[in-house]
Amino acid sequence: MVEINPSNARQWSRLGSRGVFGQAILAIADQHPDMMVVSADLGNSSGLDRFKKAWPEQFLNIGIAEQNMIGVAAGLSKEGYNVFATSFAPFIAMRAAEQVRMNLGYMEMNVKAVAIGSGVSMAFLGNSHYGIEDAAVMRAIPNMTVVCPADCAEIFKTVEAAATFKGPMYIRLTGAVNNPPVYTEDYDFQIGRAHTLREGTDVTIVAAGSMVHESLGAAALLESEGLSVGVVNMHTLKPLDTAAIDAVMARSKLLVTVEEHSIIGGLGSAVAEYKSTRRNAPPQLLIGLPDQFGDAGEYRYLLEMHGLVADKIAARIRGALADQH
Repeated sequence: MVEINPSNARQWSRLGSRGVFGQAILAIADQHPDMMVVSADLGNSSGLDRFKKAWPEQFLNIGIAEQNMIGVAAGLSKEGYNVFATSFAPFIAMRAAEQVRMNLGYMEMNVKAVAIGSGVSMAFLGNSHYGIEDAAVMRAIPNMTVVCPADCAEIFKTVEAAATFKGPMYIRLTGAVNNPPVYTEDYDFQIGRAHTLREGTDVTIVAAGSMVHESLGAAALLESEGLSVGVVNMHTLKPLDTAAIDAVMARSKLLVTVEEHSIIGGLGSAVAEYKSTRRNAPPQLLIGLPDQFGDAGEYRYLLEMHGLVADKIAARIRGALADQH
């Protein structure tokens, strides 16, 4: 097990999400001789160059055929292999949605579908490559666990945990190169258990993926104005950590969800679905990508345009609090 420290956190941050996924797979390969990694002609894009050279018999390039890749992955799993399958988010979650539903969800195959470039991190490649609806699709499939790591260190944690997890899983990788770190010290990561980074009595922000770092920045801005703001890393979207949501609702006057995903069907929807079953729940502010196709552009520009940066998240929260009075 790799231990997180400031040095490797900085190194992983520079590599970015995709590079670190490849590093994590390489790091655990010798512990899992039953592991197979399959790719839809995106081995290099998935950071798997070194893994392919070190473990050539445990890597398969299926070609640009994501639906077939999921079928191959399911077949390998049926034969006892522990399978990771990678492609860009819309291709693995939507082009191959039926195969994921039947071959993984319905048959409960031990395959981890890893989506690289989720959210809008594919930048100039545009809407054909953006993963803005993928969590909604994957959440709707029975038996599917959905995980969205907060930063590169948590990608390591997720891959390590996924390698010993039995059952189908969708791992949603957001962010790009120079992915800002959330974690610089080791911590207890468990699939299905949220991690509270700070507690707040006025507002609590529940975030996933790239938005955890931005939410911490927003919390710091609001804290400087006298507000008590908490931040919870809800890295597992399904199954949702409802105990963590209960704790947030008990101590905060406003619950905010922030995600690099459509406001329909993702983290915000998951929290709202659960919150609707609870009495005396605080109001919820959903922050995410709008329900529309957007422009192509540089990644940071897109986040700023959609209000998914610290100062704009803080501004939305200020407005929501003002509306309560």
